[in-house]
Amino acid sequence: MTTVNSTMTKKTAVLGFGNPVRADDGVGIYVIDELKKQIGEVENVSLFDMGTSAFEVLFQLKGHDRIILVDAVVNTGEPVGTAYKLPASAVEAEIEDDPLVFLHSLKWSQALSYAKKMLGDAYPEDIVVYLIAIDSTKFNVGMTEEAKVGGNKVVELLLQELKA
Repeated sequence: MTTVNSTMTKKTAVLGFGNPVRADDGVGIYVIDELKKQIGEVENVSLFDMGTSAFEVLFQLKGHDRIILVDAVVNTGEPVGTAYKLPASAVEAEIEDDPLVFLHSLKWSQALSYAKKMLGDAYPEDIVVYLIAIDSTKFNVGMTEEAKVGGNKVVELLLQELKA
């Protein structure tokens, strides 16, 4: 088990998006599962599976100083498993004002839009998004090894961020 600095001053929520029965789309959930295995329960770090109960989780973000989101991204032109970290300006540009959502297919940008409205003044300014390139979201339980490699890259990056 990896040790994480439990005295970190920022309470951090890490949200993994995706659908584990849609092939590589489940990579965000995979990252959350791997973090749970490696760090377990840590003070000031909350790990959330955003796969099926996204709106319930958004209410639990109150009191967090930082939000980190992990999701899959299709059609990047890069190899499956390529990991991206979005700059704050790109994150803000993606947030929609009032997105139309389906309860079981909430995207990270939509989640931030609703979190912003629900949390009001408690909405944190420190937001990071990691995206992992994928090719397929067809019905399939399980991911490709390439997507897992990308997920593992993001796990390592998150472990470094959480130790800092």
